[in-house]
Amino acid sequence: MKEKNQQPEFLFEKVNYTFLLIGVAVIALGFILMSGGGSDDPKVFNDAVFSFRRIRLAPTLVLIGFGITIYSILKTSKK
Repeated sequence: MKEKNQQPEFLFEKVNYTFLLIGVAVIALGFILMSGGGSDDPKVFNDAVFSFRRIRLAPTLVLIGFGITIYSILKTSKK
């Protein structure tokens, strides 16, 4: 018997994995933008938790990242 050197078949194509990594990076960026802004003194309230970055921008980036990730999974291959 001759053994063939077979390449392992991946579930997705390279484009799918590229979109997946971009989506994960956008999600991570959204969570990084959402973090921070706390106060060291519990008696002092910090209004920075209600900034545009934490209320609008960061959650929007997370949702866009999830959309990119779902697109990368559902994108059909050309095989």
